[in-house]
Amino acid sequence: MSEVVKVDKQLARRAFDRAAQSYDEAAVLQRQVNLNLLERFDYINFIPESILDIGAGTGFATYALHKRFPKAKVTALDIASSMLAVAQSRLPLMSKLKKKISFVNAEAECLPFADNSMDLIYSNLTLQWVSSLDVALRECRRVLKPGGMLLFSTFGPDTLKELRQSWQAVDQYSHVNDFIDMHDVGDAMMRAQFAEPVMDVENFTLTYSDVYKLMHDLKAIGAHNVTSQRAKGLTGKAHFKQLEQHYETFRLQGVLPASYEVVYGHAWLPVQEIEKHNSEVSISFDSISRGKDKR
Repeated sequence: MSEVVKVDKQLARRAFDRAAQSYDEAAVLQRQVNLNLLERFDYINFIPESILDIGAGTGFATYALHKRFPKAKVTALDIASSMLAVAQSRLPLMSKLKKKISFVNAEAECLPFADNSMDLIYSNLTLQWVSSLDVALRECRRVLKPGGMLLFSTFGPDTLKELRQSWQAVDQYSHVNDFIDMHDVGDAMMRAQFAEPVMDVENFTLTYSDVYKLMHDLKAIGAHNVTSQRAKGLTGKAHFKQLEQHYETFRLQGVLPASYEVVYGHAWLPVQEIEKHNSEVSISFDSISRGKDKR
């Protein structure tokens, strides 16, 4: 597994908090991936009673999960309290949903829930923001009930490859978040002792008139550079000009592409087999001999 630049968790929290009001307008790809992920329930015979939506953001998936599983209790969890405030504002004041939907401000790597308390953990494009995927998956395993399911999407390493390559031609700093390869995600699921992991990849391309509109959209959804190895000072105009020149080499049919590699995955928590303590029966050698004599 190649080294991945770590996410600065505090910076990520602040970025998503600031993006709460602009997120929905700019999150075109995130909504589409969410819809694709939700469609997977059409092929999975599973009716959960308790659901945890990790990285709920402004609540798109939270309310969709409730609509699909109206009898289930859904918990929306996000690191950014401002995102949750937007999600919660969509809950009608006197709605019966208040008994079915709750909101929790917490991190994926430290879930504030009891062991074996959730039937389904759902997470759309969130696991790429954790500091340790292994820790987050172990927490998911701890919280899931035996027989429960983890269903998620995350970004793969080809995400924003044009922007990454363009910045690499400008300076040595990390300007674009690193993302984990599908096979490494699968290995992490196995280390967390999930069963029957299923993984696949889908590629998307968004197009822009210039690189500045791309960076504006990334900032609007809180997905700009939050790595620990980013440049600490302001990036000068000269560097942005160089970035623009390098990104122009990717222009095709009048537009600039922004690639996204989306990794989908689901797995189950093995059902714990109840150990059967059979009582031991001792048979003496003499008894066996007498039995043989009788035949």
